[in-house]
Amino acid sequence: MNLMQDVARQQIVAPDRDWWRGAVIYQIYPRSFQDSNHDGIGDLAGIIHRLHHVAELGVDAIWISPFFRSPMLDFGYDVSDYRDVDPMFGTLGDFDALIHRAHELGLKVLIDLVLSHTSSQHSWFQESVRSRDNPKADWYVWADAKPDGSPPNNWLSIFGGSAWEWSGDRMQYYLHNFLKEQPDLNLHNADVQEELLAIARFWLDRGVDGFRLDTINFYFHDRELRNNPALAPERRNATIAPEVNPYNWQEHLYDKNQPENLEFLRRLRAVMDEYPAATSVGEVGDAQYGMQIQAEYTSGGDKVHMCYSFEFLSSIPPTPERVGQIVTDYEAAIGDGWACWAFSNHDVVRHASRWNLGEDARRLYAALLLSLRGSVCLYQGEELGLTEAYVAYEDLQDPYGIRFWPNYKGRDGCRTPIPWISDNQNGGFSDHKPWLPVAVEHLHRAVANQEDKADSTLGFYRAMIRFRQGWRALAKGSFELCQARDGVVSFIRAHEGQRLFCAFNLTNQGLPVPLPPGEWRQDKGAPFTALQRDTEVTLPPYQAYFGAQEAA
Repeated sequence: MNLMQDVARQQIVAPDRDWWRGAVIYQIYPRSFQDSNHDGIGDLAGIIHRLHHVAELGVDAIWISPFFRSPMLDFGYDVSDYRDVDPMFGTLGDFDALIHRAHELGLKVLIDLVLSHTSSQHSWFQESVRSRDNPKADWYVWADAKPDGSPPNNWLSIFGGSAWEWSGDRMQYYLHNFLKEQPDLNLHNADVQEELLAIARFWLDRGVDGFRLDTINFYFHDRELRNNPALAPERRNATIAPEVNPYNWQEHLYDKNQPENLEFLRRLRAVMDEYPAATSVGEVGDAQYGMQIQAEYTSGGDKVHMCYSFEFLSSIPPTPERVGQIVTDYEAAIGDGWACWAFSNHDVVRHASRWNLGEDARRLYAALLLSLRGSVCLYQGEELGLTEAYVAYEDLQDPYGIRFWPNYKGRDGCRTPIPWISDNQNGGFSDHKPWLPVAVEHLHRAVANQEDKADSTLGFYRAMIRFRQGWRALAKGSFELCQARDGVVSFIRAHEGQRLFCAFNLTNQGLPVPLPPGEWRQDKGAPFTALQRDTEVTLPPYQAYFGAQEAA
C-alpha cells in the first residue's frame, strides 16, 4: 500500500476519539534512545530505526521528550524555536518520516510541549529584554525590585535559589521557575496565548496525535505577586531532591496553580477537538495539591484529557496500604476525569532502584501498574528491568545534579542510553562516545539478550500488555478496591458485562487471598502462577491472580 492509499484508508475508517482512555504510552527520551549520525546523541532517525521494538511491545502510543531547537541547558525543555527540530536530532523531514512510520506500525505519537517557559535565547525573550515598551515587552513575567533592590517576592526556583533574575537592560527582574535561562511566559497576555495555540495547531497539522504538556500547572502566576506562605515541615513531601532543595519549604499558592489556567486549558482543548482524535497528558507538578488539580484539569471533558500522576514517582515504597490509599483517594477525587499512572520517567530515580525491587517484584509491580484504572506511561528501559545507573561526577550532564552533588546526584542515572546489544561497550546505542556513558550493569539486560526469551523481563512486559489489551475492563473499566493490607492488593475491574478480579501478593512469602462472592474462573493468559480453590486463591511470593466472573 502506497502513502496515498494509506492516507485514503485512514480517512475512511472513523478514528476512535476515545483511544487514549486506558492507553499504554511509551516515553522515549530521544537523546538516549538510538544514535544514527555517529555523534553520541540519540536522534529522530534513530527512533525510526528502533521503532519496531516499541511496536512489538504492544503499546498504543509513544511520547517523545522535547526535540525542538534549544541551547540544551535543560536538554530541550528550554525551547528557542517551537516550530523547528534541533539539528542535533535531525530535521522536520525526519520528524514527518517518524510520524509516518509510527502510524504504519499502529502507534500514536505524542510530543512534549513546553508552554510555561522558553529559553532565554528565544527571539521573543531577546526582544522582551531590550526595553519596557517593545512589542514583546509583556510576553514574559517582569517586575520591579523592592526599594532595597531585592526580588519582588519570596518565590523560589525548582533548581534552587530565587525564582527571580535581574536584568540590567530593563532594570527589572524576570521570573524563572526553573533555570535562570528558562524565563516564564506571561500567559495573562492574550497575544502569548494565541501564539501558543498556533504552535499546537502547527504540530497537529503535521500529524501528531496529541501532547504531553510539561509543567501544566505553571502556566499562570498570581498577578499581585503575593508571597508564598511557609509549609509546615511535616507536609514537605516533594518527589525530586527534597533533601537539598528548600523549594518544598513553601506552600505554592501564588507562583502556580492559578484559577486562570482552567480557561486557557479549555481553549487548548477546543483546538485539539478540531482534529480527529487528538489527546493530551498534563504533567501536574505539585506535592500538596496534585490530586485536586488533576481532578480539576481533567473534569468535564473540556480541558485536558488526562493528567500524569506523581504519587507513584515518590521514593515511598508502594505498600498495599499506600497503594490502596492512593487509588481510593483518586477514585473519590477524580470524578469524570482520568488519571495517567507511571512508576518511572526521565526526572526520577528508576523505580527498580528507588524501591529496591528484585526481579520478581519488578514484574509484579508492572502488572499492578497495568491493571489500575487509568492510562499508563512506561519509561524507556523499564521493559528491560533497568536499574538506576551510576554516573560519575565527571560524566554528569544534568545541571540539577551538578549543583547539588553529592547529596543529590541529579537525573542522569535514569537517562543513560538504552542497551540494544551486550557485546559492545556502548550497547549498540552509538559507535561514538555517548553523551552519557552506557551503564556496564545494563549490558546483560540488552534488548538482544531478551528479545527471543519469553521468560525475560521484556517477554513479561509484552505478555502483560497483550493480556491488558485483551480485557476492556482493564483499559476502561470501573474500579472497586477489595483488599489493601496484609501484603495484598486486590480489586475488581468491570466494564460492559466483563468483571475481572485482580490480586497481587507484594511480599516474599506465599499468601491466601479470599475471592469475592460469586463464581470466578482463573484466566491463565496472564503471565503468573496461582492456585485457585473454591473460595480463595493461594498466591506464591510476588505473584498475581486474575479471575473472570462467570456470566449470570
